[in-house]
Amino acid sequence: MRILAFESSCDETAVAVVEDGRRVLSDAILSQADMHALYGGVVPEIASRKHVEAIAALTEQSLRDAGVGRDEIDAIAVTYGPGLIGALLVAVSFAKSVALAWKKPLVPVHHVRGHIAANYLAFPELEPPFLALCISGGNTMLVDVKGYTEMEILGATRDDAAGECFDKAARVLGLPYPGGKPMDGLAQGGDDTAYALPRSKVDGAELDMSFSGLKTAVVNLVHNAGQKGEPLDRAGLAASFAAAVSDELVPRTIQAARQQGRSTVIAAGGVAANSRIRRDLQRACQAAGLRLYLPPLALCGDNAAMIGCQAFYELAQGAAADMRLNAYANLEI
Repeated sequence: MRILAFESSCDETAVAVVEDGRRVLSDAILSQADMHALYGGVVPEIASRKHVEAIAALTEQSLRDAGVGRDEIDAIAVTYGPGLIGALLVAVSFAKSVALAWKKPLVPVHHVRGHIAANYLAFPELEPPFLALCISGGNTMLVDVKGYTEMEILGATRDDAAGECFDKAARVLGLPYPGGKPMDGLAQGGDDTAYALPRSKVDGAELDMSFSGLKTAVVNLVHNAGQKGEPLDRAGLAASFAAAVSDELVPRTIQAARQQGRSTVIAAGGVAANSRIRRDLQRACQAAGLRLYLPPLALCGDNAAMIGCQAFYELAQGAAADMRLNAYANLEI
């Protein structure tokens, strides 16, 4: 089965063709990062307009790269949430039009489910059940993946997502947007004990997280140093910040896996590209006797191949939609 998949939940327009849920025939991505960097973050209206401009040509490119025509496509898949509502609506509307014109099934896919499925593309042997640490700019959660389409949230952030905090910390340190990669690079030469940063604890919900206090602490440190004319160890602060985020994520991941009796752990989402988090996860899983799958960096960010992969399993469970399909800024996994 060949699925033409669309993704436009934030600032990447992506179109892919995926075969049988595991083989990527094409994966065309157009990033808007350079444009949004001018504003220090994603401007939703600009993102939506750029998706409109790019999606048709990108679809033609993806089909051409895959070497297939419309008659060789069996279904159409699209991210329908969560994300920026205007951006989501572009791909949802376009996918509905294609499905209607080509008379193909339309498969709605949850964005985070897609990130989890990216691991299936990288590791053909991977099958549920397993514990997933999902960390991105808009979502941070621990998910018990019981089956390809059966999932339960065990813990999540109560406020900011980990990726959002990386971007905000990067901005106050004068680093470019998106902030994850520059922060990672700066932290490589830093002392992760240079600054004492907070780690959160949510009473009555051990697996839940909070990152707003950490973000505020970094902002206050930088502003106070500037106001007092004191030197700031930028590399040390970046390293201390990465350590604090990792300390929020990794122990809870191991705890959740043990709680659910899972022997396998996977990471998913853009923040899964962070070298400190990857290293800490590897060490913790090895110490706990857990098998760990870390997606290659190319599959950590938003892409349509992961949507096509998850759509294969969603369609197998009868999850086709009709022309009333809508987009949702917030959507339970």
